[in-house]
Parts: sequence; structure tokens; C-alpha cells
Amino acid sequence: MNGRGKASLAADPGGRLGFPMRLGQVALLVPGYDAGIAFLTGLGFALVEDTPLSAAKRWVVMRPQGGGSDILVARAVGRQRAAIGRQFGGRVGLFLWTEDFDAGAARVTGAGGSFIEVPRDEAYGRVAKFRDPFGNLWDLIAANGRG
Repeated sequence: MNGRGKASLAADPGGRLGFPMRLGQVALLVPGYDAGIAFLTGLGFALVEDTPLSAAKRWVVMRPQGGGSDILVARAVGRQRAAIGRQFGGRVGLFLWTEDFDAGAARVTGAGGSFIEVPRDEAYGRVAKFRDPFGNLWDLIAANGRG
């Protein structure tokens, strides 16, 4: 932070920390593990880990084919159930990048997602918002040169 409470653009300019960090996983609350696996598999994610932790809990990790952060499929319990589909406060919280928008859109609907707007062209590429079967909002994006 600089003296005015704003983050510096060069958080570690000289590499003083000595190691990089990356975002490895993002948790996605779902009503059940198998429903989350089915949806993400339909999008083309690969199941990379499904480890039982107890009779009721599993560690389930899904990875997008094209790279990026993994998704930890998290079965909501108790009060967490109220957050299913709303864990991003009603806004888009997940951004799915594709090289072929039409094929990606077909994959989304085939997996159980539903588009809530028509595709639009922005400076960064073609984009449309969709809702997953659990209520979360995603953007499907075919970027200009970033795919």
C-alpha cells in the first residue's frame, strides 16, 4: 500500500519476497458433489481429484482443459446452502474463456447452463452471461487475441 491507502502497481518490484504466488483453486458451492462434477465435466473440465475425507465430505478438484485456476467443488452444508448460486453477491463471479464462442455456448447449454442475455461484442471480445444449474452467474468470453 502506498501512503494514500492505494495498492502499489509494483507490489514486489525487486523480487524481495523471493517466490511467486498464484491462485490455485476457487471453491464453488454446490448442492451435491456429483451434480457439480457433472456440470463442470459437461463444460469440458477434467476431474483431477476426488478424495473421500469422511463419510460425508470429499475433496473434489476440477481443472479446465485450457488451463487456469482449478475449481474445488464444495458441497454446501448447513447455513452454506443459502449461498448456493449467490456466492458472488448476484454478480458474475466466474469467467470462462473460449477460442470458439458458438461451440463454447453449445457446451454451456449442453451441460445445463442457461444464457440470460444474447451475445454481445465488446472491445475485448464476444461475451454473454449465463447461469449455471446452481444459480451462479458466469461470463462466456471469446476474446480478441486472448482466447
